[in-house]
Amino acid sequence: MNEATSAGHAAGHAAAHGAAQAADSSAWHAATAEEALTRLDANLASGLSAAEVETRRAQHGPNRLPEAGRQSLLRKFLGQFHNILVYVLLGAGFVKLMLGLWVDASVIFGVVVINALLGFVQEGKAEKALDSIRNMLSAEARTLRGGETRMIPSEDLVPGDIVLLESGDKVPADLRLVDVKNLRAEEAALTGESVPTDKSVAPAAENATVGDRHGMAYSGTLIVSGRATGVVVATGSHTELGRINQMLANVDALETPLLRQIRKFGYAITVAIFLVSALVFAYGHWIEELPFVQLFQAVVGIAVSIIPEGLPAIITITLAIGVQRMAQRNAIIRRLPAVETLGSVSRICSDKTGTLTLMEMMVVSAATADAAYEFDGAGYAPEGRVLRDGQPAGPDPVLDLMARVSVLCNDAELRQQDGVWKVEGDPTEGALYPFAAKIGVARDALEAAFRRVDVIPFESEHRFMATLNEDAHGASCLLVKGAPEVILEHCDRQQTRDGPRPLDAAFFQQASDRLAAQGERVLALAWLDDPRLGKANLAPADLPATLVLLGLIGLLDPPRKEAIESVRECHAGGIRVTMITGDHRITAAAVARMIGIGDGKTALTGVEIEAMDTAALQDAVKQVDVFARASPEHKLRLVKAMQANNQIVAMTGDGVNDAPALKKADIGVAMGIKGTEVTREAAAMVLADDNFASITAAVREGRTVYNNIEKAILFMLPTNVAQGVVIMAAIFGGFTMPITTPQVLWVNMVTSVTLGLVISFEPHEPDVMRRPPAKTGRPILTGFGIWRVIFVGLGLLALTLAAFFWTYGQGVPIEFARTVAVNALTIGQIFYLLNTRYRIESSLSIGAHLRNRYLLMGIGAVIVLQLLFTYAPPLQELFGTAALPAGVWPWLFAGGAVFFLVVEAEKWVIRRWRGAKDTADAADTADTAQGDR
Repeated sequence: MNEATSAGHAAGHAAAHGAAQAADSSAWHAATAEEALTRLDANLASGLSAAEVETRRAQHGPNRLPEAGRQSLLRKFLGQFHNILVYVLLGAGFVKLMLGLWVDASVIFGVVVINALLGFVQEGKAEKALDSIRNMLSAEARTLRGGETRMIPSEDLVPGDIVLLESGDKVPADLRLVDVKNLRAEEAALTGESVPTDKSVAPAAENATVGDRHGMAYSGTLIVSGRATGVVVATGSHTELGRINQMLANVDALETPLLRQIRKFGYAITVAIFLVSALVFAYGHWIEELPFVQLFQAVVGIAVSIIPEGLPAIITITLAIGVQRMAQRNAIIRRLPAVETLGSVSRICSDKTGTLTLMEMMVVSAATADAAYEFDGAGYAPEGRVLRDGQPAGPDPVLDLMARVSVLCNDAELRQQDGVWKVEGDPTEGALYPFAAKIGVARDALEAAFRRVDVIPFESEHRFMATLNEDAHGASCLLVKGAPEVILEHCDRQQTRDGPRPLDAAFFQQASDRLAAQGERVLALAWLDDPRLGKANLAPADLPATLVLLGLIGLLDPPRKEAIESVRECHAGGIRVTMITGDHRITAAAVARMIGIGDGKTALTGVEIEAMDTAALQDAVKQVDVFARASPEHKLRLVKAMQANNQIVAMTGDGVNDAPALKKADIGVAMGIKGTEVTREAAAMVLADDNFASITAAVREGRTVYNNIEKAILFMLPTNVAQGVVIMAAIFGGFTMPITTPQVLWVNMVTSVTLGLVISFEPHEPDVMRRPPAKTGRPILTGFGIWRVIFVGLGLLALTLAAFFWTYGQGVPIEFARTVAVNALTIGQIFYLLNTRYRIESSLSIGAHLRNRYLLMGIGAVIVLQLLFTYAPPLQELFGTAALPAGVWPWLFAGGAVFFLVVEAEKWVIRRWRGAKDTADAADTADTAQGDR
């Protein structure tokens, strides 16, 4: 290799290295097109040579998103067992194996394995989110290489490549546009904006957000119209899409509130069991001097009876029931724990476009020289009213002319498919057809009556569209629509009901400002009858300055009607609703005001968020509920700031830009219809109808699930404690065991799951959405819960001992007395189930217990099992029981009824003490009121 060649290669490497550094670090949107070409050493006329491409590919790698290293399937599966409650359950299972209780052990091990499989499957699904982002990249790119235009695989692109774009193309990499002709890009996935963005070559401010960088075209977005030439400034992981991909990979999904509480509860139960077991063993060994084997069996019986091994099964089933109920309300749950998280949500952060709004443009206002009008309806649907001062408006010839311009000066198509109206072309133009229909103008008839002769297409350079039309008699008219400031310059008159009058430009400028301040996109409509242009092919310069202004129209992506009601319902339930959107501040504030979010005035932008440190942002989110022009980083920071304020956050979204925040939120909610696959895979819940109202319905279900799980725990713990305390009482009291260890385990197995499952099917409570959400960090067992465990545990102990000693004192065999004691304990738990359904409110009503059809089924199942336990010879042999005469049963049920009334008296005292409040632990947080009679 000679020196010249070496020097050339060295220079090439240096240039490539400089290009690499520039590509990685430059704010390309703030640079001019010429600066971008120079800094990248790009040639607009011929593109890169083959040698330059190879050098730069070595520096940057292929234009694709990297795949992170993944754990093996075995490690993922084993990781599902890393939970203290799982360890306790496994320990209990092994103990039961040692005791020869194969059925009990099999149930415990089965629950553990099923839960592990569920977690394993859901974790695998979550990883698809990253794959979905990778699939958004374009497959091919039209590129200038070596002076020739060719189609190449997108992954072969390098910084400095010249890419040609036209309508329908997916942008293959991040491009700095250097030549633009009427280019519009659909960037909703990155920005959340409702309408396509007009592009130009002009640089933007350095701190501009993605939606304001009009000189850039970003990888994964779609070109709607026009054509352009751009230079590649970033590929692969350095693109905006790659940056979001990296953010998503770096975000760890949060543990749900219930799982956090269960984990703490598991530690507490473990410590309590260890201390109680050690105390009982020490007392029995050194004080009572009991035989080791007998004492060991008693201690194991205490430990196993206290462990709520049925709890995971009940939680899983309760969550599964919640999933089914939510699916009926168009909320699809992808991860079971997300169900109960909804019950704790204290703040819902919603994207604007498509969630709170229809993601369909609609004409909502019109201003003529004579009047101001409002239009209602639903997006592109042609049904709606024309209102003036809130009342139906009468005929107006000016509106008729505006409808003519809207229909004829229009290149979009609006079609109904499967009952849904869809636009082909510009959404703003599509919205003009239903506007005309509401005025009463038929599109088909109008198009048939006025043939298009010529057209000046809309282009960003002149910002208007004009058509020349003529009727069957040859009379022509010029119809124009466009930006108000452009159209006003070409008008010298304004249309009124009585005919044209001199133009009052100041009046219409004020009207335009008023509509824009309401967040509306403003268009001006004008016409000229018999224009006599005298040219065959019209050009923008041919637009006359003697147009007659018809008026202004304001377009908006309207809020969903049901979203307004749902936001009101959330506020009543103590849930703050916050809007975080990539749209403009004025538009965001206007829609928020219409829906009832925030104070209707205050809104922060992404630039302002950028300037705040973490502490300032945490303070800001306490006061502000509308955030506009928010980038993926901003959304992620906002979610973190709210969580730092001890709020349980639900985040909704449909675009790729929402995915990191959805994954970070306590529960991410994706749109099922208009959302991207990336968002759906990153979310815990998917809305099948893209409707905010479905979130409210899901929260209602989540609160019911949360309540039912708490009720199940308050049922299981006192009964489990009672079973263990019966054995402890015998050891400390030095008397004969009222119930043997196998009998305790029988009661534990039969009642905990069979009766506990009944609570999983509890229906909604009428005021469930009128209570504040549970506080963050609130323990699963509150002060009230601890009291209830102690009170009921001692009550069941008293009932069991009374039955045992009353029977045993009559000289019957010990097996007979123990059988009575077991049945007394079981019947006491049946009656306590009736108490538990209404934790504070009275359960003294037959009608109160008829709404859960599974209640009688559960009680019936337990009674059948107890009859088998008492009378079936195999079970008598296994558990040491004896048949009871029929006369004993009324006394047992009478004892259960007395216990039921004692608990009802305790609830009455608590209601009186708390001033008849409707919650079980109002001092801790509002909890579950009961009133579904």
